[in-house]
Amino acid sequence: MEVTKGGHVLGGSLLVAGTAIGGGMLALPLATAEGGFLPASVLYVLCWLFMAGTGLLFMEVFLWSKREVNIVSMAHMTLGVPGKVVAWLLYLFLFYSLTVAYVAGGGRLVFGGLDQFALPDWAGPLIFVAVFAPFVTIGAKFVDRVNTLLMFGLILSFLLFVVMGLGDVQIEPLKRQNWSLALWATPVLFTSFGFQGIVPTLTNYLDRDPQKVKKAIVIGSMIPLLVYILWEGLILGVIPLEELVLARNEGLNAVAPLKRVLEHQWLYLVGEFFAFFALVTSFLGVTLGLLDFLADGLKVKKNLRGRILLSCIIFLPPLVFAMLNPCIFINMLRYAGGFGCAILLGLLPILMVWRGRYSLKFESKYSLFGGRVILSLMILFILAELFVMIRNL
Repeated sequence: MEVTKGGHVLGGSLLVAGTAIGGGMLALPLATAEGGFLPASVLYVLCWLFMAGTGLLFMEVFLWSKREVNIVSMAHMTLGVPGKVVAWLLYLFLFYSLTVAYVAGGGRLVFGGLDQFALPDWAGPLIFVAVFAPFVTIGAKFVDRVNTLLMFGLILSFLLFVVMGLGDVQIEPLKRQNWSLALWATPVLFTSFGFQGIVPTLTNYLDRDPQKVKKAIVIGSMIPLLVYILWEGLILGVIPLEELVLARNEGLNAVAPLKRVLEHQWLYLVGEFFAFFALVTSFLGVTLGLLDFLADGLKVKKNLRGRILLSCIIFLPPLVFAMLNPCIFINMLRYAGGFGCAILLGLLPILMVWRGRYSLKFESKYSLFGGRVILSLMILFILAELFVMIRNL
């Protein structure tokens, strides 16, 4: 996304928030349901603190260079060729995992919306990709126009969902706590706080002013935190635990069980619209970013022929995977967050800053407080998350 320089902190904050909030939000209550509301809220705060911190680390690395650089070139600058290769592979893993998740989630949404036609499970992902993949092939300008309308629908449907759903919330289910089961959800939370890829764009947008960028990152990442906690309370307070677990096992989103548990269907319909907007906006954003990344990495011209080739590379593998595994929505978000986000957006910036500060002796215009102690604690946090992820494979 191209933005004009000379921006304001508010605009930068909204850019961060808009990047973080997406389709992963639909999986959060499913992943955290068995842990309960309080453990989930604590995990949200911890992940927010960590991911906001890595965003600031990315800013520090970006400001070491006088030219515009992306995550891969930042890894090359600080960690050499091995860092560049690892960043490249992790970027592909993360974006393909997210694409599979959104194709599978979108497919289940299509399948549910057309249940009267008795479609096979594999037809949902096929229809979803056939309808929305051409938007990405056409190009960024068209996606930008469509995405503006979709974002308006996303905001409106979420606000309606909150207003309409508050009256159905039960307090008793929100008191349930199981801290050990709550840890299972950590990888999905990483996915839902992922915004670091736009830090270079954000830094240029705010004239490379470290204090402005810091405020935008902290405030912008706090918006998803508050939205997620509110969303968590609504879903866990309205939908029984057994229905959420069933939805997770069936590869559905957090809104789908409302159809079975509510006598009035208006809240369910508004929730379905919200799920649709969240999945499609995330799908378009991720795949458009992947197209630009592959075009640059593979040196493919973005003319009509090149775009069709890139679209085939981007959409066919995730489509086949989602058609063979229609219920894989939440598991792919776990893989994306547990490995992709955790290493690419979590561990990598820590290692880049550590080497840049203490080995290469780069002069920093901004440094995250705490020095080696904070960086070490952040590494331990990532290692703990990776341990949880691997243990639950």
